[in-house]
Amino acid sequence: MPALRYRNAGAAIDWLCKAFGFEKKMAVPTEDGRIAHAELVLGNGMIMLGDAKAEYGSLVRPPGPPQRVNTQGIYVVVADADAHYARAKAAGAEILFELKTQDYGGRDYTCRDLEGHIWTFGAYDPWVS
Repeated sequence: MPALRYRNAGAAIDWLCKAFGFEKKMAVPTEDGRIAHAELVLGNGMIMLGDAKAEYGSLVRPPGPPQRVNTQGIYVVVADADAHYARAKAAGAEILFELKTQDYGGRDYTCRDLEGHIWTFGAYDPWVS
């Protein structure tokens, strides 16, 4: 499962739940109040995340300004890509590729979250196709 680092993991957790529909399963704070480790679930999938200044953050960093270059993207299967798109857009997700039906099946869109991580949400499920 993806393990992401954020400059402000607490704010990221709130935003990811609001914009993308994740639910917080658990969060482990550090002594200084940052998030060392958190788990968010969406359907039967999970992501892990934490603050960039926590120990694992010395190995993995969030996308940095100004280009916010990513070395990976995350694809998440959702039942209704149109509804998910509307929710993410309303929450301020930066839409990179608009919602569309793909030649290989399913509908999807690609966006950036509040700190620049790249996400694609779509109805195409390669496990059942």
